[in-house]
Amino acid sequence: MNTRNILVTNALPFANGPIHLGHMLGYIQADIWVRFQRMQGHTVHYVCADDTHGTAIMLGAEKADLTPEQYIAGVQVEHHRDFQRFYVDFDIFHSTHSDENRRLASLIYERCQQGGAISTRSIAQLFDPERKMFLADRFIKGQCPKCKAEDQYGDNCEVCASTYAASDLINPRSTISGATPVLQESVHYFFRLPLFADMLKEWTRSGVLVPSVANKMSEWLQAGLQEWDISRDAPYFGFEIPGAPGKYFYVWLDAPIGYMASFEKLCAEQGLDFGAYWNEGVSTELWHFIGKDIVNFHALFWPALLQVSGFRKPTAINVNGMLTINGLKMSKSRGTFITADTYFANLNPEYLRYYFAAKLASNPDDLDLNLEDFTLRVNADLVGKVVNIASRCAGFINKNFDGLLSATDAEPGLTAEFQRAATELAEHYDAREYGKAMRQIMALADKANAWIAEQQPWTLSKAAPQSSDVQNICSVGLNLFRLLMIYLKPVLPKMAQQVEQFLQIPAMQWSHAASLLSGHRIGTFTPLMTRVDPAGIAAMLEASQGSLATVAEPPSAAIAASPLAKEPITAEIEFPDFAKVDLRVVKILHAEHVEGADKLLKLTLDLGVDDKGHNVQRTVFSGIKSAYRPEDLIGKHTVLVANLKARKMKFGWSEGMILAAGDGKDIFLIAPHEGAVAGTRVT
Repeated sequence: MNTRNILVTNALPFANGPIHLGHMLGYIQADIWVRFQRMQGHTVHYVCADDTHGTAIMLGAEKADLTPEQYIAGVQVEHHRDFQRFYVDFDIFHSTHSDENRRLASLIYERCQQGGAISTRSIAQLFDPERKMFLADRFIKGQCPKCKAEDQYGDNCEVCASTYAASDLINPRSTISGATPVLQESVHYFFRLPLFADMLKEWTRSGVLVPSVANKMSEWLQAGLQEWDISRDAPYFGFEIPGAPGKYFYVWLDAPIGYMASFEKLCAEQGLDFGAYWNEGVSTELWHFIGKDIVNFHALFWPALLQVSGFRKPTAINVNGMLTINGLKMSKSRGTFITADTYFANLNPEYLRYYFAAKLASNPDDLDLNLEDFTLRVNADLVGKVVNIASRCAGFINKNFDGLLSATDAEPGLTAEFQRAATELAEHYDAREYGKAMRQIMALADKANAWIAEQQPWTLSKAAPQSSDVQNICSVGLNLFRLLMIYLKPVLPKMAQQVEQFLQIPAMQWSHAASLLSGHRIGTFTPLMTRVDPAGIAAMLEASQGSLATVAEPPSAAIAASPLAKEPITAEIEFPDFAKVDLRVVKILHAEHVEGADKLLKLTLDLGVDDKGHNVQRTVFSGIKSAYRPEDLIGKHTVLVANLKARKMKFGWSEGMILAAGDGKDIFLIAPHEGAVAGTRVT
């Protein structure tokens, strides 16, 4: 086997808050791949850093009454702690606010200038006259120019979904000072991305991206690339652009360069060759692991920057999807996330590593952390199947045979099957198809447990405790367990270390699957993993209360099940808030039961004709099954909350919410007056 030399990077976490489980998905995916490659005997360097620049960092530090440098230093300590707790083992966890990054960002910019890839022009932006700073769209709020909704951000309306320029807002205000912003001209620096369109069309189809991601990049390329604004005006926390006083590199210019800077720092510490991994034409590999929300920066801007500045482009970019929890989207801006710190305080991090692995594939599909499924899967697979093999067999070997395994393989056909699996499992790991690997491993665990159950060593031991049959059976069981743990080691590094101590063996490598433990003395068995404690999940959710709402049914079901008529009204809202709700008359075209759901019906709704003459339909899941038969609903009219954001559920996407009322016993659809037409707005 040829030895590979690989540099692996993870997306840089922004230094403006804690690591949450959505972040951890991508880091765990990369760490599993790195650990697997190292078990194969390959040389892998694994680097990451905090992304530390930008207006948000500057304002966060100001709010905390710290300098930006003090602020990011504190965040970096917390981030590194969380990664270590989840066994994400970087060779270095650096910072983009470093001497290495400043030098490399300046070097790349100067090479871009020399290559004719930088242009300048004056642009008009909204300016805060009190804070003396230009405002990004997220720091401007006002009234939507389309629907007149209040308190909307400077790029899109959350009520009517319109997009617009921040300068189009009615009565705009700075969210930083409250002042009314004014338009002001400023010279900006641009990277001439369209120059690289032909190269990117070829490169994105070269196998560096999985087909679904390459297809998405094709949409951008076909639409036509735009020049990329790479500058920001003072005040700004970042690196000043060489030869441009008062102008700073936009954070997304120096953030990916942080990969190079982190590796350069590691090279200085360990005597590695920087050029062997970053120069053009090298045979080493460069792998990026990122989330799908930043794929355009990594698959378009970044390779173009690297090409014009004379550095190599990535070998591959692995893209993971977003994480939901019990079907609820995670959002830092809304505070709906479980932090890594909160999880760690209540649950074993290896539970999460295994659950993610069991559901991960090479495609950037979103992943739902369903806590009921999480509990069942961890308990059944890791405790009930894998650990169960060792706990069934080790006691007999320890007690009756002084810890000595048999020198005889009593079931060579079964052990050979387990050993042959190493090849296919390695292919799954290498292709980042972890879910396939976990399913195959658990199928093997099922076979091992079934074989041990057939042999019944506990029954044989009662009649003859020191029978060679008991020793042979349990020795086979422990050898099968060891093979399973070799295959699971990239996912469960801490448990694998405990197994190595228990079996009294050196650190397991993938090649060790070719041999068995024969006539080998093991140590005393101690419990390797306990079941998921429901109290731990409850405590985690309790600690996250206010930032995480678990969703078992869609909103319509929650409303239908609430005895509103018997409860006092406890919350008041202003009329502008109520006016944001878009209520529409809809006709139920189709209704059906939802397999596996006790309360839900799946409804297909007619929303009338849009302004282009197209008929509009919506699919909604509603918790009204106890009150209505599907066939009785077809043709009825009801009321839909039409501008409720679509929500992904276990059974599909629910695109709105129908209104229903309940008294705790019965459920009643809210229906418009007879003669109402689908699509009519309820006012």
